[in-house]
Amino acid sequence: MKNLSHFLITALFFSFLFSTSVKAQDFDRLSNAKIEEQMIVPNYQFEYIPDFTYQEVAAKIKAMETDMPFELNEKIFAFINYFTVRNREYTKMVLQRQNLYFPLFEETLTDHEMPEDIKFLAIIESGLNPKAKSRVGAMGLWQFMPATGRMYSMNLNRDVDDRMDPELATEGAARYLKSLYRMFGDWELALAAYNCGPGNVRKAIKRSGGKKTFWGVYDYLPKETRSYVPQFQAMMYVLRHTEDHNLFLEQPTYPIAFEKIKFNQELDLEQLATVAGVCVEDLEFLNPSIQNRLVPATNLHMAIRVPKEKAELIAANKEQYAEAVKLTSERSDALRASNSTATPIKSVAVASSTTNSSAGQQQKVIYTVKSGDVLGTIAARNGTTVTKLKTWNNLRSNNIRVGQKLVIYKNQANFENTLAQNSGNAGPAPESYTVQPGDTLWLISKKLNGVTVDQLKKLNNLQSDQIKPGQKLKIS
Repeated sequence: MKNLSHFLITALFFSFLFSTSVKAQDFDRLSNAKIEEQMIVPNYQFEYIPDFTYQEVAAKIKAMETDMPFELNEKIFAFINYFTVRNREYTKMVLQRQNLYFPLFEETLTDHEMPEDIKFLAIIESGLNPKAKSRVGAMGLWQFMPATGRMYSMNLNRDVDDRMDPELATEGAARYLKSLYRMFGDWELALAAYNCGPGNVRKAIKRSGGKKTFWGVYDYLPKETRSYVPQFQAMMYVLRHTEDHNLFLEQPTYPIAFEKIKFNQELDLEQLATVAGVCVEDLEFLNPSIQNRLVPATNLHMAIRVPKEKAELIAANKEQYAEAVKLTSERSDALRASNSTATPIKSVAVASSTTNSSAGQQQKVIYTVKSGDVLGTIAARNGTTVTKLKTWNNLRSNNIRVGQKLVIYKNQANFENTLAQNSGNAGPAPESYTVQPGDTLWLISKKLNGVTVDQLKKLNNLQSDQIKPGQKLKIS
């Protein structure tokens, strides 16, 4: 019996040891697995948004140095929250553009002896976009309607719209706002009148019983104007305290240094770029009021902004450049006239079908639009420009449809070079664009003249509008 008891005790002991050993091994294995899992750290992409209280913001506003002081209220605080929390991307976009236009605004406002902080109004008007257009037809950084623009020397035709000229529009805005201030004796009411018109402000004053402050007539103003001035005041605060709200830019945008030159003739920016060795996209960016890259006879004395690095050379040889551009323009006009009388060619469904036109070495190509095509990429592939494509095909916009036939004229040598560049590939090499300092997706879309921001984002798998200088973007 003792032997049996001894055997059972021994068996239980070794069973315990074995069980303990297994559990220890399992524990070690689980521990190692846990350690390995901890080594794989998830990469969460988030942006820290600091908390802030009403009292903290009120104290900062009270300490602000400004010629247009204001006191915080719930309406202004709501817009501060909007610009720093809910729509930070808009605020970052504005930060990206402010260096392009704020120096001009500040200089103009100083010349007119006006509060410098009025510069923030352009953010509410246009988001600092010189080509911004409202649903009712207001244009430019300061959103002038055609009639009001003409009152302040901003004229427009099919090819030039002065409302999109930063200098002319800023000068006009300063003069208009100063006249509104003289009218009402209060800057907040002047801003309100800039938005809804002086007539509506007068009505609001009358209905309020003669009160002459913005908040005194607030309830009697149009709904849009009630939020207009609080947005302006919120932006005055936000752009002074970007660091407090963790609003930073990875790559600030800097303006292109330029000088103005008068050529006193009709001008095609593409021809000027070719003759002077200037990037046509830079000319477009510096001259946003010029539409279709053309300066017509009605604007002969218009000063053209050119990059400063080329300005001295162009100015020193202005007459020669002007003559060269004129001759290039005349040749283009003659070519268009010649091509307009050429025998029509039967449309075919391939891009490489060509035939000799009456212009000798010129090739007439019939191109069939395919899915994903835009005018910018079609022009690039065929060694021509969007402007010429639109002229040859009587297009009034950049819109094209799949299956549409486009006529393209190109020089024989250029045509052969294009074929040589594409030889050995199944199709044309992918077009790309290298992001330059100061570029935004919107500006790039305008440079490409036919590619939209949405198309750029889709082609490049972009989740936001953020891009960096040197980045390669597919454009087709």
